[in-house]
Amino acid sequence: MENRVSVISIIVKDEEASAAVNELLHEFRQYIVGRMGIPYREREVSIISVVLDAPGNATSTLSGKLGMLNGVSAKTLTAKL
Repeated sequence: MENRVSVISIIVKDEEASAAVNELLHEFRQYIVGRMGIPYREREVSIISVVLDAPGNATSTLSGKLGMLNGVSAKTLTAKL
């Protein structure tokens, strides 16, 4: 399967979910090009952007697993190259 460039936007509302988010990102580390995290303390959330170069099924799997975590929202945007 061909790799595609995607970005997963993650909002962590429950601080206790942070360890599970990082564990999943570590599991998919071979596909991660870069990531940026911003703690937005005034709103008590963390925002993470993860850039991937991965097969579509790997990106979908990671995004789906992230979205199933309590207190976590995840959305994916894939480039049309």
